[in-house]
Amino acid sequence: MKYLLTLLACLLLLSSCSKFLEEYSTDQKYLETTSDVNKVMIAEAFMNNVYGISLYNPATMGNIASETDFSAPWLHVMDDDTEAFVLGAADRDQPTPLNILSGFHNWAQYPAVNILGLTWNDVMWKKVYKRIGAINALIYQASEIATKNPADGDLRHLQGEAYFLRAYYYFLLQNIYGSPYRKASAATDEGVPLKISEKVEDNYFKRTNNETVYNQIIADLDQAANFLQGYNPTTKIRVGIAAVKCLQSRVYLFTEQYDKVLQVTNGYENMGYSIVDLKRYVANTNFTYRSSTETIFTMGTNSIPVVFPNDSLASYAPVNRLASSFKASDNLIQSYNNNDLRLNACFTLSSKSKAFLPAKWRTWRTYNDPEQVSCIFSFRLPEMLLNRAEAQAMLGADGEAWSEIQKLQAMRFNNGGSQQPTSNQALVNFIRDERRREFCFEGHRWFDLRRYQVNSKYPLGSGFTIKHPTYTYDAQTNTYTRAGNYVLNSIAQDAASWQVPIPNYAIEFNRGSLTNPIRSVRNVQP
Repeated sequence: MKYLLTLLACLLLLSSCSKFLEEYSTDQKYLETTSDVNKVMIAEAFMNNVYGISLYNPATMGNIASETDFSAPWLHVMDDDTEAFVLGAADRDQPTPLNILSGFHNWAQYPAVNILGLTWNDVMWKKVYKRIGAINALIYQASEIATKNPADGDLRHLQGEAYFLRAYYYFLLQNIYGSPYRKASAATDEGVPLKISEKVEDNYFKRTNNETVYNQIIADLDQAANFLQGYNPTTKIRVGIAAVKCLQSRVYLFTEQYDKVLQVTNGYENMGYSIVDLKRYVANTNFTYRSSTETIFTMGTNSIPVVFPNDSLASYAPVNRLASSFKASDNLIQSYNNNDLRLNACFTLSSKSKAFLPAKWRTWRTYNDPEQVSCIFSFRLPEMLLNRAEAQAMLGADGEAWSEIQKLQAMRFNNGGSQQPTSNQALVNFIRDERRREFCFEGHRWFDLRRYQVNSKYPLGSGFTIKHPTYTYDAQTNTYTRAGNYVLNSIAQDAASWQVPIPNYAIEFNRGSLTNPIRSVRNVQP
């Protein structure tokens, strides 16, 4: 029996890509040209785009769990940026966002089992490892082709993309299914299984320690930087050196290598991208989109509209005053200054109850939309600025860090923005809050909260909690009453609940060599 990770190098390329790789009884025909590599890269290495979303009622989650559809919608509902959005009578047996994703939102012991008693099919693990398997084979085949034509610039770019994507996928896996990176214990903390060979191996897989996983991520990004040096593609759906440097700065920030964050972000303003001035923002247009001067790279789907639907849907067949989903948390909205232009550019008010809903991307529902960006797999220039500012603050360069923050605030505020905090720790906290405001609902917050808690200089502390309100429904009055909160304690007190369990299909296939930490039972608290 061979685990999925090891089979993909052969099976994927012999089935999905049969036009390029033909199976014979005694030998195999492998990729032979740069064009072959490019076609297989597009088909098997990148995340697929899904266009066109029709929302008729709050039961939006029934058809998005297949392998070709949305990736990890639950990533948006576990942190403190999201709360339950309830209004009107939504049947409990309907696949509404709140019903389907309740186990993740409430950090249940078995989060894939939702409020309906049904099991969510977590395809994120399978989708990512499938692509890693294909990338392992692509890296090997591309290196074989390169020996015959080492001056092929297009092939070098493809090799760079492959190394970047493998690093990115392992970074995502590590921060979803692995423990957070701690400098002091990375060599023993458990991460995710690491497989970088194209060879098929007859064994089962187990978790690799964090230090080894992150070292491989960094090594892959170094390779990507070498192959992509000086190159940025004309399209935002392919990888260039700016995307590599952005991810490098993120990885170095997570591993507290602040000097290296500064190295890779040095001169980021001169890479051909620029921050959008929201003082020129036009109402009801996109805050972020593919051709934006801020967008560096994007791929894959956007699940925001199905997780955060309005309380009035489909004008020609309206469902009014009905919500069983999620909204932006009060705590997040209250963190914005009244002069902060992102409050209007990044959110919309629901039609009936005027709840704040994320609205950074207003072209979700356009069929085959050329401007769609992902809510998870996306990189924007402000991240490089904020990564750099945080690294400077951590190194004690408060003035330089604040200068970076002012560059962003000049584009986000009407009247100059905020005053500089008076202490180093206050500055670090401000930068963390600014990162939250800038990147809410883009797949950053859950990862950031994990690393903040284990930071060696300014940890959030053992008293940190997230509270998600829960409600009871009265059918006679058609109203909801707050019944208490589900509470997630800090990593120091509840570490297992800060990582998503590896899906059962992977656990069972590996016959016990892969394990999950035991999550605590979650009950409603006052």
